[in-house]
Amino acid sequence: MAATISATGFKGCLSLSSASLMAGEEYTALAGAVPMRVRVARPVRLRPMMKNVNEGKGVFAPVVVVARSVVGKKTFNQLRGKAIALHSQVINEFCKSIGAESKQRQGLIRLAKKNGEKLGFLA
Repeated sequence: MAATISATGFKGCLSLSSASLMAGEEYTALAGAVPMRVRVARPVRLRPMMKNVNEGKGVFAPVVVVARSVVGKKTFNQLRGKAIALHSQVINEFCKSIGAESKQRQGLIRLAKKNGEKLGFLA
């Protein structure tokens, strides 16, 4: 087996036959041991976290932070949930009284959430 490597690249001839590499039985056994398909794991995607972009900002943010530390996180979240539910009911009643469609009502609820974030109620 003679091969030379020069600046122009690989020159030469490798004269190897398949018989000299591996006998037929060995090849069959090796080919049977190798899986036909290789599974590649999908990349792990991190779940997006719901986080307030304006956290700590807004006019009411300091009041909200102090109230949460005084009352406790669990009780505070319960009170916040009740306040949000009451506000959604007020929006629903308003939409019924003016005859607004459900899409308009959903838009008003989303707008209320965005305004609450900007004002610091969701800090």
